[in-house]
Amino acid sequence: MADNRQVLIARLPSGRLQPGDFEIQKAAVPTCREGEVLCRTLALTIGAGQRAGLQGSASYAGAPVAGVVMGGTGVARVEASNSDAFRVGDVVVAPTGWQDYSVHPARAVRRVDAGTDPALHLGVLGTNGLTAYFGLLEVGKPRPGETVVVSAAAGSVGHIVGQIAKRQQCRVVGVAGSVEKCRILVEELGFDSAVNYKDPDFRAAFKAATPGRIDVYFDNTGGDILESALFRMNTHGRIVCCGAVSQYDTANPGPGPRGVPGLLVNNRVRMEGFLVFDYMERYDKARAEMAGWIERGELKPRVTEFDGLEKAPEAFVELLGGVNVGTTIVRVV
Repeated sequence: MADNRQVLIARLPSGRLQPGDFEIQKAAVPTCREGEVLCRTLALTIGAGQRAGLQGSASYAGAPVAGVVMGGTGVARVEASNSDAFRVGDVVVAPTGWQDYSVHPARAVRRVDAGTDPALHLGVLGTNGLTAYFGLLEVGKPRPGETVVVSAAAGSVGHIVGQIAKRQQCRVVGVAGSVEKCRILVEELGFDSAVNYKDPDFRAAFKAATPGRIDVYFDNTGGDILESALFRMNTHGRIVCCGAVSQYDTANPGPGPRGVPGLLVNNRVRMEGFLVFDYMERYDKARAEMAGWIERGELKPRVTEFDGLEKAPEAFVELLGGVNVGTTIVRVV
């Protein structure tokens, strides 16, 4: 059997993430014990939240440590099984980390359809899609005719949020970081409008894009965009706090936005954070519903792909640099 290539965290980043913060080593392929399965990674996904883990600002991820395999979720093929629940050849989603082979207790992996593209299992039918689904529908609770604004709208979660909001008969405005991303949101994904936050006249453009103000703001960025949204919220508006990517890839995160708590109080705005894990018992229902939307052409997942495990650090850096659109996937096999 081949060596097990692993991407290690060489050092915890002190500023912007660099490819040199990781290193590749070869290790022996692990063996599985009773109740465990050996998995061969086929593809893995990379998300901005993983940068928060390296920063130590994602409490659910534990304290960051150098010298270990970079964590992450992958789609894998079972190569050996000491569990009655899985057979060799089964395809599963597992916390593979950035490596070729990994061993897991059978309870830690989930069998998926082997005929479905791993990108779907890792994107819209994985954590990204579930985060969009529950964050918008359960926390934001959009109603027909309302205006929904999404930041990082071309990202792995944001591009799904906007499309679900359109299904709810809302007017949807995306905020993204380039003219091309804004074009994709409107022309390909059905957003009503999109604003480039790098535009020198962003605040004026943002105001023009929300003439009726904002009913639901789905926040993936924090920082200045969140502040702009706060000043545009309608009475009884809802702010869904999903992430703060503008604060992750830096040694000096910016201060919180102005207007808190004054604007929340005066406009009776609800601002609520959530973790997708809170809805775990409802994952299957949500996946089934979103799979139906995809099949009917009502939801169009976007993916940025990289080929080869060694490209994972580069993919991560480009994601944080705002280059990628949709879910970032590294094809390992």
